[in-house]
Amino acid sequence: MSEYNEPASVKTPWHLWLVGALSLFWNGFGCFDFTMTATRNAAYLEPYPQEMLDYWLAMPAWVWVLWAIGVFGGLLGTIALLLRRKLAFPLLGASFLAAAVSMAFGFLDSNAPRMEGAGLMSSVIILIAFLLAAYALWMSRRDVLR
Repeated sequence: MSEYNEPASVKTPWHLWLVGALSLFWNGFGCFDFTMTATRNAAYLEPYPQEMLDYWLAMPAWVWVLWAIGVFGGLLGTIALLLRRKLAFPLLGASFLAAAVSMAFGFLDSNAPRMEGAGLMSSVIILIAFLLAAYALWMSRRDVLR
């Protein structure tokens, strides 16, 4: 009679909790920002110049969809990461791709108004999204995620 032994569970590294907690805060704010913008919350949008608001609120639907995939995919991917699920990588990968494409659209759009520091912030967002997806892939390949 053969006996089947399940592989020993890989211990969750301490950095997964740190990355997950920071990512939860980061992506949670992205979801908040999207929701406040999409619902046109006047108090939240007040600090932005009218030219920027007009541009954001007139974006094509596909850009809004990509933005939603970027932020909510990031949040769901983070939750999957904290739950140690392999689904974290596809969700965080989709978040990265959506962020990259939507921000490239804004960068390449000659009609887009420019805000000081927006290019740097866009680069930081894309970099963090990439690093989170890469981290999830690394954790998956180390069998931390199941």
